[in-house]
Amino acid sequence: MSPDPDCPFCEIVQRDDPDAREVYRDEHVVAFFPLEPATLGHTLVIPREHLADIWALDGATAGHLAQATLRVADAVRKAMNPEGLNIIQSNGEAATQTVPHLHVHVVPRWHGDAVGRIWPPETNYSDDQKDDAWERLRSECRTELQ
Repeated sequence: MSPDPDCPFCEIVQRDDPDAREVYRDEHVVAFFPLEPATLGHTLVIPREHLADIWALDGATAGHLAQATLRVADAVRKAMNPEGLNIIQSNGEAATQTVPHLHVHVVPRWHGDAVGRIWPPETNYSDDQKDDAWERLRSECRTELQ
């Protein structure tokens, strides 16, 4: 797939963004700081190929992305000494994806940082709702594996 001329992440891949704070690059991925990091050390890992979201991702690219994410997570741990770490990958506007180029956030965390909680403290789904979702997902996974 060719670069998207309107994609700011493709611009970074092509080295057309002089403001990019790049931390890692290989033949498959690029890792860099976002313009507005959630915490110091927050790094984005992207495939060099323009893929809009996880549903456009193939297994080989997923493997390269996962390896690079592990490498960046290790570097963040050594360089920033965080108390924790979030790995976040969002798809679609409803999930807060703002740039339609697949990316993984590696976010070092500290108690009291500006990010705060990322999960609701509780939910109120009924057992019937949970069982229905469980059965639908389990059935779909079995179909995919056959």
